[in-house]
Order: sequence, then C-alpha cells, then structure tokens
Amino acid sequence: MSQPAMSPSAIEQEIGEARGRLESTVNELAYRAQPRVIVQRQVDDLKLRLTEATHTPEGDLRVGRLGAAAAAVVGIAVLAFIVRRRRNR
Repeated sequence: MSQPAMSPSAIEQEIGEARGRLESTVNELAYRAQPRVIVQRQVDDLKLRLTEATHTPEGDLRVGRLGAAAAAVVGIAVLAFIVRRRRNR
C-alpha cells in the first residue's frame, strides 16, 4: 500500500509538530537532570517512605515500630558508650 503524496506545507507542518514534541522532551529531560531537582525528588521519596514506615494507611502512628526503633537507638548508644569506656581504660 502506498501512502498518498503529502504537500510541502503538510510536510513542513508535520516537521514543526515533531520538532515541538522533541523540544518539549529535551526540556523535560534537562529539568529532571538538574542536581537540585534530583535532590528534591530524593527528599520527597525519603519523606514518603518515612511516613509509610511510621504511619498506617489510615494515618495512625505505628507505635510498635516507633518503640522498636527507639529501643534500637538507645541500645546502640549504650553499646557505643560501653565500648568507649573500655577503650579508654
């Protein structure tokens, strides 16, 4: 099947539209590659993951998880204190 011949103005219009789409894509990629944009995406992702880890889907705090995390932090701090004291003797 052969396609009907396109007029020069139709070809120019199609090229212009393709150029516009390409320009939009390049601009979007350049924006996404900016270091501050990358950092902001990472910060937003970290905030979301922290919220998901500490809250239920209904928005309630996950007290058990928070208590376990607090206990782990305290345990690590006590262990570090003990190790330091033994090294300083």
